[in-house]
Amino acid sequence: MHLGATSGTGRDLGHLTYCSNIHAGESLAEVMASLARHLPAIKAQVAPDRPFGVGLRLGAAAAAGLAEPSALAQLKRFLADGGYYVFTLNGFPYGAFHGRAVKQDAYKPDWSDPARLAYTNRLADILSELLPAGEEGSVSTVPCTFKPWAAGRLETITEHLLRHVAHLVGIAARTGQAISLALEPEPCCYLETIEETVAFFKERMFAREAVARLAALTGLSTPLAEAALRRHIGVCYDVCHAAVEFEDPRDSIARLRAEGILIGKLQLSSALRIAALDAASARQLSAFAEPVYLHQAVQKFDGALVRYADLPQALDAGGAPAGAELRVHFHVPVFLEKMEHFGTTQAFLAQVLAQHRAEPVSRHLEVETYTWDVLPAAYRTADLSAAIAREIDWVKAQLLAPLRAAA
Repeated sequence: MHLGATSGTGRDLGHLTYCSNIHAGESLAEVMASLARHLPAIKAQVAPDRPFGVGLRLGAAAAAGLAEPSALAQLKRFLADGGYYVFTLNGFPYGAFHGRAVKQDAYKPDWSDPARLAYTNRLADILSELLPAGEEGSVSTVPCTFKPWAAGRLETITEHLLRHVAHLVGIAARTGQAISLALEPEPCCYLETIEETVAFFKERMFAREAVARLAALTGLSTPLAEAALRRHIGVCYDVCHAAVEFEDPRDSIARLRAEGILIGKLQLSSALRIAALDAASARQLSAFAEPVYLHQAVQKFDGALVRYADLPQALDAGGAPAGAELRVHFHVPVFLEKMEHFGTTQAFLAQVLAQHRAEPVSRHLEVETYTWDVLPAAYRTADLSAAIAREIDWVKAQLLAPLRAAA
């Protein structure tokens, strides 16, 4: 939904939604069935009297299904009849994302593979068809590649990203629509920290050679090619990922802004936080070591970070160094300040939302808690639609309630 301008500052807070990657289903028919099942109840609670934006996840199979004009027309009718609109797509998971082991396969194909380029071009074409008039669009994607795979792939990754930007330039020339690709830094990926992300953009995407290559691909002048890069490629700032990396919320966002890197999407999410890992908390944490998703863990001790590619590795390490804080990439509902045995990084998220309230970070805000199906049963007592609506309402309260109180 469009949050509109704040009463205190007049700044537009942008569009708020949730990511439909929480729903299982890879075919277009499965995606449509999930939307039909959940969207009416969610909209009725959070946006009963206005259009409700959808953060649509389309894997490769569903995206291919929309190549059929009648299927695309059916989706458009569904959106129009329900009072929904689409402004952002999740193009991170290419293949199956629920019901089987995903782990590092979530990054396949990475940006060195032409299949990733073709898929993301298709998503941009679909979003161009769905975007409301005058709105900007965004597509979040893999942060280049999984870090252990990066060697020897960076030249091809850069070329494919530039070719996709050229595709977005073509869409803008034909339609006037501004669609951006948002690379999503994530623990253990090539773009992991904000410092690594800034370095990648400065050394590769915004480098003189990249500008010249985009100019050659598009026929743009050098100044227009540089402007197009800054307009059409940027970052999806996932708050869970940043919290797991012990980033400073204010400084990390300020650094991206200072370097002129677009934050095309702000993904609102919360991670597990264990204030002082010990043997007892390690035993309790084992309930979250499930086999489907990669749950990277980062521990901070004396200012240094110790990283584990997956939660079982952190548990096998025996909690060493004992007593140090551990944060785990396990998306938990954003309305939970703490869980039975652990805390969450909700306070980090609240800081980011306070920043957004004061000086908007992005036009696109998307709650992303895709791990609902693998949460321990004690946390899945509510109906899924109700839980999603509760998350959105919590975010709205963070953004709007203080303003109403001050008005």
